[in-house]
Amino acid sequence: MTTTAGEDIAHTLGLLLRRSTRTRLHARLTEGLGKAVDDLTYPVLSGLARTGPCSAADLGREVGLDRTTVSRRAGRLARAGLLERRPDPDDGRAALLALTDDGHAVVAVTRQRLTDAVEDSLAGWPPAEARTFARLLHRFVGRGPFAAGDE
Repeated sequence: MTTTAGEDIAHTLGLLLRRSTRTRLHARLTEGLGKAVDDLTYPVLSGLARTGPCSAADLGREVGLDRTTVSRRAGRLARAGLLERRPDPDDGRAALLALTDDGHAVVAVTRQRLTDAVEDSLAGWPPAEARTFARLLHRFVGRGPFAAGDE
């Protein structure tokens, strides 16, 4: 049976987006970075690196976790000195989560590990194909079903 390009892409994206795939990748990226940094806390660190200081509720929406889960994981990271809670300048009753310098350093390590893993997987590709893939993937994510909407 012949499938369409859309069906092939949807199936492959399903494999890519599975929780087990993300868990395995996050475990690989965080290996050896300390007890507080693992596949569970990685999304909090990575999300904060993208958003900058924000509330646990806002970060939860960014990374697909509820506020209490983010707060619990943030507590582990705070005890390890990787993030801190700061007063929200717009709401004295609220706190913002923010990466510390050590937290930024851990994120830099994990991002380099991810870049290295991607580059290793593309090592056998002709360079022009790898650049084309990168360009087309960027276009697909920016304009396809994952594109940011008017949220």
